[in-house]
Amino acid sequence: MNEHTPRPEPTSSPSLRQLISGATAVLTQAGVASPQQDALALAEFVLDVDRLVLALPPELPADFGVRYAAVVDRRRRRVPLQHITGIAHFRYLELQVGPGVFVPRPETEIVAGVAIKAAAAHAAGGAPLVVDLCSGSGAIALSVAHEVPSARVVAVELGEEASAAIAANARRLGLEVRVLRADATAPQTLADLDGAVDVVVSNPPYIPPDAVPVDAEVRDHDPDLALYGGGHDGLDVPRGVLRRALTLLRPGGTFVMEHAEVQAAAVRELARETGELEEISTGADLTGRDRMVLAQRR
Repeated sequence: MNEHTPRPEPTSSPSLRQLISGATAVLTQAGVASPQQDALALAEFVLDVDRLVLALPPELPADFGVRYAAVVDRRRRRVPLQHITGIAHFRYLELQVGPGVFVPRPETEIVAGVAIKAAAAHAAGGAPLVVDLCSGSGAIALSVAHEVPSARVVAVELGEEASAAIAANARRLGLEVRVLRADATAPQTLADLDGAVDVVVSNPPYIPPDAVPVDAEVRDHDPDLALYGGGHDGLDVPRGVLRRALTLLRPGGTFVMEHAEVQAAAVRELARETGELEEISTGADLTGRDRMVLAQRR
């Protein structure tokens, strides 16, 4: 190069805003439901910050671009955001989750809220006893323990990874939750509590065998044990949960169970057929869909 040859202009690295914009485009093309939100959350995860303000971006470490591209690629391949970051937010809690553990959904926060309200009402008579059947990630049980400190809470979950995760989160959060790895529908499960429970809450598997979830995050990463309810209608496990709840509940106790929108009428009928429940009703989720049954033990 001689003195008359123009020198090339130095190239600048893309800004954080540009990287997040590019990641948003990648995730949008991959069909991710919330691409911009996930792109931002992944940047926060790589930078280990709680909240990014793009108007005041932090100085990026030299390896940020490489690390960010790696997690964006995993999300592009529809690995759940919660499995990448290891964290799921549920009501007022931050839960650690991972492979083998059902990722709690925002709509289940309403189910948890109903159980919490019932537990708080029963607390007037002392320490309410709450049982969460098919506990999954333990999100409901842990939320009850957090929001109703006087409650005695039991989480029943069959999955090995999931039951271990519930116990680990309880220890990390300093919450008192008894975790039992067992079949929630078996007559011998918690037989020592028969007739003594104030609230039975459940988000059981209820998907019919021919209704494979559309979302890859659910279909490919949530454990089948937490998804498919058995039987032609997906209600075999919910039927078992209902039978077990009837035995566990004391007179006046509260039953709350999540279900699919299309199962609302069938589940209400199941509850009526027992002859042991009253005030049977259907509750809506955050989007107004019929997603839970509520009832009281006679």
